[in-house]
Amino acid sequence: MPRMTKKTFQTLQDLAACVGQEVAVSDWITITQEQVNQFAEATGDHQWIHVDVERAKAGPFGGPIAHGFLTLSLLPRFFETALEVVESRMGVNYGLNRVRFMSPVPVGKRLRARMKLLTAEPIADDGIQMTWEATIELEGVAKPACVAESVVRRYR
Repeated sequence: MPRMTKKTFQTLQDLAACVGQEVAVSDWITITQEQVNQFAEATGDHQWIHVDVERAKAGPFGGPIAHGFLTLSLLPRFFETALEVVESRMGVNYGLNRVRFMSPVPVGKRLRARMKLLTAEPIADDGIQMTWEATIELEGVAKPACVAESVVRRYR
């Protein structure tokens, strides 16, 4: 499948002008068992529905699924593939307002995110604080895998 076209903005003000709009859609990311296993090692969450492939095949999802927090942790990668601001030296994760995990993510399936800019407010040090609605879609499934309000600060 072809890559999505990354949205490029010259300035933070150009991006802020998009409040209320879907700004970008990320590339698809395939969830692998290796990623799930590495996430389990990093977090200590070794629940069998994630890491025991044979047992998971007989479980409620018919195979292993990604951790919800693994899905959420892909937000920076989704943003990276979806948009850039030329005149921005850095961005930082400022937190989350709301997160819902709505559909399990089977290993081997693909995810992407749709990013809608909800708010954009100036902050100190020539920055802007943005609240994004990130809808993480699971390919071929109508219900999203996750919907999260992500708060990001970017600086010029």
